[in-house]
Amino acid sequence: MEYIYSAMVLYAAGKDITEDAVTAILKAAGVDADAAKVKALIASLDGVDIKEAIESASVMAAPAAAPAAAPAAGAAAAPAAEEPEEEAVSEEEAAAGLSALFG
Repeated sequence: MEYIYSAMVLYAAGKDITEDAVTAILKAAGVDADAAKVKALIASLDGVDIKEAIESASVMAAPAAAPAAAPAAGAAAAPAAEEPEEEAVSEEEAAAGLSALFG
């Protein structure tokens, strides 16, 4: 996660996202940067419009937040047995979803 965060910091600062820049941010944060992971990050971001990826992720996340805004009284009135169980998401599925943000 820290590798992606370092790229986002560079993007937010208007800097080029390069191997050296990502490595410098990681080192400044006290992370021992893995050169292979840094190269993989830079390669995965090649040709990706980060602004567009963030905007599309924000639009997709908004409908998911709507059920959380339901009144608490309605939730309390429903029996606990009728509540749907949350699906377990594997680490691989979560990583695949996250990588979709960057292409």
